[in-house]
Amino acid sequence: MSRGLLARKVGMTQVFTERGTVVAVTVLEADTCRVVQRKTTGVDGYEAVQIGFGERRPRRTPKALAGHFKRAGLTPQRTLAELRDAGDAKVGSQLRVDIFNAGQRIDVTAVSQGKGFSGTRKRHNFGRGPVTHGSHNIKQPGSIGSTDAARVFRGVRMAGQLGAQQVTVRNLEVVRVDPERNLLLVGGAVPGHRNTVVLVRDSDRSATLGESA
Repeated sequence: MSRGLLARKVGMTQVFTERGTVVAVTVLEADTCRVVQRKTTGVDGYEAVQIGFGERRPRRTPKALAGHFKRAGLTPQRTLAELRDAGDAKVGSQLRVDIFNAGQRIDVTAVSQGKGFSGTRKRHNFGRGPVTHGSHNIKQPGSIGSTDAARVFRGVRMAGQLGAQQVTVRNLEVVRVDPERNLLLVGGAVPGHRNTVVLVRDSDRSATLGESA
């Protein structure tokens, strides 16, 4: 069974572990995560649970989508996601952070922060060209293809849009679980800016860092 929920990225802070060391953590809040639909093999061809997060204005919700939430007995949700093999969660029930335990390994998926149009040095960590007198290749990417092909091959690293893409950070550790405030403290950084909705689920890696150590 795979556990997971949608949460809001609150920000980053520091906490002390039992050993007295300081650990940087990201605070995730899962206040309104609910089960919207259960998908079955007989009807949909696979087993999954659709979960929703956040409030959405009814007047800005399409009628078909509004009916979808009405059948679940819920108000319109802003973000929807699916979890495969998520157990027997009931439609309309709330998912809380206590489904995870401290020390557990998780994967976090979200849209990364957009950096706009960036050059090759920032986007791909390229080095610079010579800064000697007369050089015109200080920030240029250098050679971008073979002269024999007379064209640029697809996939060549160049300047372009940086960030604003779906990113999954794997095998992060749950440092602390706060069921009272429905907060999840995850070690390290997760993608996205503040208030970004992130998908948190069990790590798909068979061996955790604790088991491999």
